[in-house]
Amino acid sequence: MPKGMEASNHTRVSEFIIQGLFDQPYLQGMFFGVLLCLYVMAIKGNSLIILAILFHPPLHTPMYFFIANLAMVDILCSSSVLPKMLQNLMQEKKTISFNDCIVQLFAFTLPMGTEVVLLTAMSFDRYVAVCHPLRYVTIMSKPVCIMLVTGVWAIGTINSLVHAFLMVQLDFCGPNLIQHFFCEIPPLLALSCSPTHLNEIMVFMADICLGMGGFLLPIISYGLIILSILKIKSSKGKRKAFSTCSAHLVVVTLYYSAIIYTYIRPTSSYSLKKDKLVTVLYTLVTPALNPLIYSLRNKEVKVAFMKLLPFTR
Repeated sequence: MPKGMEASNHTRVSEFIIQGLFDQPYLQGMFFGVLLCLYVMAIKGNSLIILAILFHPPLHTPMYFFIANLAMVDILCSSSVLPKMLQNLMQEKKTISFNDCIVQLFAFTLPMGTEVVLLTAMSFDRYVAVCHPLRYVTIMSKPVCIMLVTGVWAIGTINSLVHAFLMVQLDFCGPNLIQHFFCEIPPLLALSCSPTHLNEIMVFMADICLGMGGFLLPIISYGLIILSILKIKSSKGKRKAFSTCSAHLVVVTLYYSAIIYTYIRPTSSYSLKKDKLVTVLYTLVTPALNPLIYSLRNKEVKVAFMKLLPFTR
């Protein structure tokens, strides 16, 4: 029976049941503790990064301006999923209302799309810093950086609004079990009893434009960076040039490894259990690790952290 006919014979779903991440009820307490620790690490670490960049003048540079925005994106990404997930771990019945589900979908899709474009902008910044150091201040001026970041957030917001709006137009009148631990697009589309062709087209376009485009541009940037570094004669100069982009390269590798595995692949290879674990990687583990990656080998960030410690205790 066509989806449209099914919609007319059923009552519209008002809430969804969330399957959750783990199937072992006796381990829920342990999982709650681990996830809460990671969430606190992500929030505190990224908040500290933002405060350090905001109040430490030596960090008022384009690179750290982008890093501060990345920290905000990571906070939004973790906060869109983890609070509800932690609440459900402590409840026997794991439910979420239809409206809250759409809000969560929007809140999750926003940082995801924004981060893809932001990492591309950060790759361009590192390309200019290594390949055109004498023109760096001119090219990456304050107005240019503000314009880039504004465009990044605008693209992420528009992308998220489109997916949320199209999801609201669908009918959900049959099974209401979301086979995931939060409201994400693929599991929701699987529950719809109305045609989802337009939603699938927009997801595909987002994957191609944001996902593949955001993946290829950093690769091109780092290809040019590597060629530029190889031309440097002194080993000290090569190490210095590589150190300016090594942290960002690690972040890009971690993020895109998870994203490509989850989204940029055939639907037929979709594996619920594996995909849920990979989702934890980019919604919680990566946001918790990013502050460490950007601060461990950076003297200026460590100095800024030390100045902030008396105020954050």
